[in-house]
Amino acid sequence: MAKEDNRFSSAHEGDREPLFATRRRTGGLIAFRFFAASVFGCICCTWFYRVVEPLEKDENRTGFFRLIWLVMLILEIWFGLYWLVVQSLRWNPVWRSTFTDRLSRRYGNDLPRLDVFVCTADPVIEPPLMVVNTVLSVMALDYPPEKLAVYLSDDGGSQLTFYALAEAAEFAKTWVMFCKRFDVEPRSPGAYFSSKSNVLDSEVAELYREMAARIETATKLRRVPEEARLKCREGFSQWDSDATQRNHATILQILIDGRKENTIAIPTLVYLSREKRPEHHHHYKAGSMNALLRVSSKITCGRIILNLDCDMYANNSKSALEALCILLDEKEGKEIAFVQFPQFYDNLTRNDLYGSMMRVIAHVEFNGLDGNGGPLYIGTGCFHRRDVICGRKYGEEEEEEDEIVEAEKIKSLASCTYEKGSEWGKEMGVKYGCPVEDVITGLAIQCRGWKSAYLTPKKEAFLGVAPTNLHQMLVQQKRWSEGDFQILLSEYSPVWYAQGKISFGLILGYCCYCLWAPSSVPVLLYSLLTSLCLFKGIPLFPKVWSWWFIPFGYVAIAVNTYSLAEFLWCGGTLRGWWNEQRMWLYRRTSSFLFGFTDTILKKLGVSESAFVITAKVAEEEAAERYEKEVMEFGVESPMFLLLGTLGMLNLFCFAAAVMRLMMTTSREAGGDLTMGLQFVITGLLVVLNWPLYQGMLLRKDKGKMPVMVTVKSVVLALSACTFIVFL
Repeated sequence: MAKEDNRFSSAHEGDREPLFATRRRTGGLIAFRFFAASVFGCICCTWFYRVVEPLEKDENRTGFFRLIWLVMLILEIWFGLYWLVVQSLRWNPVWRSTFTDRLSRRYGNDLPRLDVFVCTADPVIEPPLMVVNTVLSVMALDYPPEKLAVYLSDDGGSQLTFYALAEAAEFAKTWVMFCKRFDVEPRSPGAYFSSKSNVLDSEVAELYREMAARIETATKLRRVPEEARLKCREGFSQWDSDATQRNHATILQILIDGRKENTIAIPTLVYLSREKRPEHHHHYKAGSMNALLRVSSKITCGRIILNLDCDMYANNSKSALEALCILLDEKEGKEIAFVQFPQFYDNLTRNDLYGSMMRVIAHVEFNGLDGNGGPLYIGTGCFHRRDVICGRKYGEEEEEEDEIVEAEKIKSLASCTYEKGSEWGKEMGVKYGCPVEDVITGLAIQCRGWKSAYLTPKKEAFLGVAPTNLHQMLVQQKRWSEGDFQILLSEYSPVWYAQGKISFGLILGYCCYCLWAPSSVPVLLYSLLTSLCLFKGIPLFPKVWSWWFIPFGYVAIAVNTYSLAEFLWCGGTLRGWWNEQRMWLYRRTSSFLFGFTDTILKKLGVSESAFVITAKVAEEEAAERYEKEVMEFGVESPMFLLLGTLGMLNLFCFAAAVMRLMMTTSREAGGDLTMGLQFVITGLLVVLNWPLYQGMLLRKDKGKMPVMVTVKSVVLALSACTFIVFL
């Protein structure tokens, strides 16, 4: 690719205007640092209080009480230090803006080849119609069609997915030209036609509805129409009669070859289902990405790679041009390996019931990572330099382009045995051995001397599908937290692997997410101790009228007020912030805890990690409840049992404390008032859990908490309260 690069770098030598600008926060940064210093100062005061003000002595229980006090000190030290680590993401944020008009003037259509990788794995969980809408959206990007190729990796090896893609290939000939002619947005036909009351062309809308109906009918019947098999005989003939999802040969089909001359101006479209055999580990999405890298290098060999999850359609047709403004900038772009766009969703409720968008991470924390050397690679919505993701170090020369050959000669590149004895999955391509292969791959790239960039255009670049029930969200979060924790304990841990290779601020940024799973233990213990000691009448905090109460109160009020202001600044709502606090609690006391436990068990050789795909479909009634922002339970899950037990425990402890307060004299009540902060914390936990109590005790619909989970939760909570009584 060296010749191509020389041509790009020499284009319009006289035109050296930067293709992007970087803005840093100035005035507000000083105020934030003062705020952070004041909070941390008060946190240090709370530690000092724990050391110098031991619990009231009781001759019979001094040892037990002192143990509780020591545990509280340890937990609060953890919270304080972790809070300090998280603030590193706010210490030096940057925002980037691009100048696509300058890019157009400088390069015109003389842009590098762009290969788009879309990955899917299961036609049931990830419906084929949703997948082809994503494919069609990127085929219609504002980009020279002869320089654009779209690859669909189907790890499910499904004939239904192939059939859907073949249907999409026909419709694309109309859709791409329609988008370019009328400059429509978004360029997913499903999203476009569902959001427009008066579409520009009813004929195109009808063609889409007909295609969608055929795909959905085939998906429902789980059978490909016979006429479709005859029409694309070459493609369907690659499936053996005994082929299964986990046991089949490589299937490769170029459905549209945009490289050929005298063809309609439409991008190349390729279907790939790599070989799978039961005796060979396929390395999940990482293996799929590496097979795509090899296969595409022999077909179109795009210098730039965009990878997308199958549910993330292109919402902004200029996203590729915006990314290239950074990658092709002559001054600063040469040190940037990949450009990461945020992961946004188009199916969120107004108040984001499950906190799926993670607004503060998307609008604040990743900008902070960018200021420290670059954001994490999150596995979707990311533009890579091909040779960098394949292993090139910063400062090395780009290699020549691979030889482009005919498709039937390259199936071996996607075979199970091709990588044996090679560096694929180690020093080349996406790394293996971790549920969050994207994060560890991005870290390795940055440790080779590269930087990354975070881009948040006014119009969201890509929109996906967020989980629509609580269980899906918790399963997704478990995988993320477990994978990040595995990185922390692996040879690629940012604590030691990245030392001297990336900035200290970026190391702390990685640690923020790598510590998600272990942070579950302190949160669980703190909430348990606070509630149970309130139930028992053991004060854990200073009296409200004590001077020692000031630092505790200041930290609680200041941190939560800042959190709310930050969330509202990111475009959220007050109720959305409250939902976010609830999900913060639920993640840390269920999914993060299970991720922590599974990682430890894996390290001990007791269990193995499994890659779990989040479902992208919901039943009609469940979808209606989601739209009304009614929390969905509906299934028996160990995580629900844990949440239910903790929720009922908080309720019982708070109710017992209130009853004790009502039944005591004014003088005796003063003792309970010394536990004012415990009342507040436990009371807030009860209020946060209101949707949980509804699901367990009040609702009758199918989305309620299963009866057995409710019964077990109540029994376990009562058992804990009984146990604490006799201590």
